[in-house]
Formats: sequence, C-alpha cells, structure tokens
Amino acid sequence: MGELLTLLSGSLVGFSLGLIGGGGSILAVPLLLYVVGVDDPHVAIGTSALAVAINALANLAQHARAGTVKWPCAATFAASGVAGALAGSTVGKSLDGEKLLFLFAFVMIVVAISMLRGRGGEGDPSVRINRRIALRLIMIGFVVGGVSGLFGIGGGFLIVPGIMAGSGMAVLNAVGSSLFSVGAFGLTTAANYALSGLVAWKTAAVFIGGGVIGGIAGMKLAVLLSRRKGALTRVFAAVLIVVAAYMLYRNASAIGLL
Repeated sequence: MGELLTLLSGSLVGFSLGLIGGGGSILAVPLLLYVVGVDDPHVAIGTSALAVAINALANLAQHARAGTVKWPCAATFAASGVAGALAGSTVGKSLDGEKLLFLFAFVMIVVAISMLRGRGGEGDPSVRINRRIALRLIMIGFVVGGVSGLFGIGGGFLIVPGIMAGSGMAVLNAVGSSLFSVGAFGLTTAANYALSGLVAWKTAAVFIGGGVIGGIAGMKLAVLLSRRKGALTRVFAAVLIVVAAYMLYRNASAIGLL
C-alpha cells in the first residue's frame, strides 16, 4: 500500500507538471508527508529534492533538442545557484522540522500567486551573455538557489523570472534554461541531505517512476485541453492555497502558535 501511494503521489506531481507546465513539484513535500507517510520533514524535503531534480533533467533533454536552452546563461545562473542551494540546504537541515514546514506553506502561497499572475512573453530570444548580464545572473542565482535549497523545491517559479530579469531573454528560453538550474539545485540539495541520511532512496525511485508516468498522461491531456490551460492553472493554484492553509494550521499548532 505504501508503494502504491508513493507511485500515485509521484504520478500526481508528474501529471500536474505535464498538464499545466509548472508548479506541480511544490506538492511533492506535502504528498510525501501526508499521503505517503514520511515521518521526518527533513527526509521529505531531501527525497523531494532528488525527485524534482531527476524530473527536471528529463524535461531539460526535450528543451535542449528543441534548441530553447541558452546554455551560457543557464550555466552561469546554475553555478552561482548551486552555492546558494548548498548554503540553503545546510540551513534547512538545522531548522526544526515543523518550523520549516510552516515557512514552506508560505512559499506554496507565493507559488500559487505567481501562477495566477502568469508569465509575460517579452524578452530577447537572441540574447548573448556579457559581463553585465553574467554579474546579474550570479547575484540572482545565488539568492534563488538559496531558497530552493532551503525548502527542497525546484524553484522554477523563481528561476524563470530570475533568469529573465538577469539576462533579458524571452520566456520560452527562460523556461528551457531554468530546467538546468532546477536539476542542479535539486541534486545539490539532495546530496547535502543524503550526507546526513535524510533521503529515502526507495521512496524516491518509486516517486520518480510515478512522475514519469503521470507526466506523459499530463502532456497528452494538455494538448486536448490547451484552450482551458488558464482555468486549469487557476484551479491548481487554488489547490496549492488550500494545502498551504492546512500546513499552516497543522504546523502552527505543532510549534505552539495555536
């Protein structure tokens, strides 16, 4: 039963990512905690980081074949962000689990709001890196990597606008380029947690397998429901807010705020 719930949870994350193109990985931690039954919040975060990284790298291959990845910008952002992810994940391991989840719930609300706002299509698809752009990418990448490492999330909702702000590239290129950072940040966070024995490897493998299956189904349905993508995104954002409210209530009690 535990493996079935893990497979279904991973499928749900992959399905949402395939269906609406982002945000789904933020559900990995609450699913691991409240559905799969992982007891330790830190183990849930470490395991989630690994699953998110593998899924991101799989999607990166598709964008690379399509030529949407701006590799010099992506590599610069990721290199700085890896240092941030290492710092953030180290801080995360030292925080009380309930307090960390309480903060995580606020991040979920930010993700929901960013999804409701949508993404602009402006930007330069032919942008090339230079010293000024590199400096901006390094500074923004470190901050975004820190947030990603702290909570064990992909951070795509921050990485995409961060890369756009730092380089001025078009949103399509930013989405493709962001996956390199999502994978790099996730692997850094997972490795840091694994060193402390905070990754459930078997659970991660089943979760990732479910994500692949769900992702394929989500992409197929996305084609059929392309005209309703905006409505689907709003529904998913509402689900995130409800889950975040539950986590706030549950962990506020645990840390003595209620």
